[in-house]
Amino acid sequence: MMLDRRLNAFRPDLAEAALKGKVEAERFIEGSSARVTVPVIALRPRPDLASGIDTELLMGEEVTIFERRDGWCWVKALSDDYVGYLPETAIKEGAAVPTHVVVPQRTFLYPEPELRKPHAAILSMGSLVHVTGTAETRGNHYVILEDGTAIFAKHVQPIGDNQGGDFVDVALRFLETPYLWGGRSGLGIDCSGLVQLALSMTGRAAPRDTDMQAARLGQPIEREELKRGDFVFWKGHVAIMEDPETIVHANGHTMTVARENFAAAIERIGWLYEQPTGYRRFAD
Repeated sequence: MMLDRRLNAFRPDLAEAALKGKVEAERFIEGSSARVTVPVIALRPRPDLASGIDTELLMGEEVTIFERRDGWCWVKALSDDYVGYLPETAIKEGAAVPTHVVVPQRTFLYPEPELRKPHAAILSMGSLVHVTGTAETRGNHYVILEDGTAIFAKHVQPIGDNQGGDFVDVALRFLETPYLWGGRSGLGIDCSGLVQLALSMTGRAAPRDTDMQAARLGQPIEREELKRGDFVFWKGHVAIMEDPETIVHANGHTMTVARENFAAAIERIGWLYEQPTGYRRFAD
């Protein structure tokens, strides 16, 4: 059985140590830990900026580095095991362990605790940061990061506090967000990225791509059982049921995250992707 290159780091010359005895490679390596230090970075199947984007990693997310070469790192993401290449400048070994997670769809990172200052960056929901202190300016409360930058305090919460809750409500915060193939942030997101990020913000893990979710996410159900929070799969696409008649999904038709009548979506999508391939319900 051929291993999925998206979830297993192996090449003829190098492979992750966990695959020893399963694949042939000249060398096996445990790798070293690092964290993403930029707001959002694309993870690509090849070390080439012209190659397509498989997925994205957010600030603070942890990766295992298997190789550094020519300004690129070959890595595996700790959150979902996705393997790919990203620029060496986007990650750092020995970075502080995050303490908080960004909770709104997007927030600003300021050079200091002052909202009138030009922002230094935009962080997506799900970004992980290390908070070292707090500050108040004109009644506005901020958290201070290790480099002195600041985030509005209400826009983060301690990691671990985001357990449970309605992930459909989280997904709905992304309405009108631009569709981006491979996107996984509040700046641009695709259908399976929306599912994964919404679930993760309520403490639930999910695979990254649509085919992985269709095979492994929760349990299969029948169409007649569909209710809020269930998933509908087409070949290469996934949507979340907001209620028995309405889906929310990131899609290339509107090029946004949008609500759509479920029956109308089936008819619209059918000419290209045929009928839904399955329905699943997340099992806590």
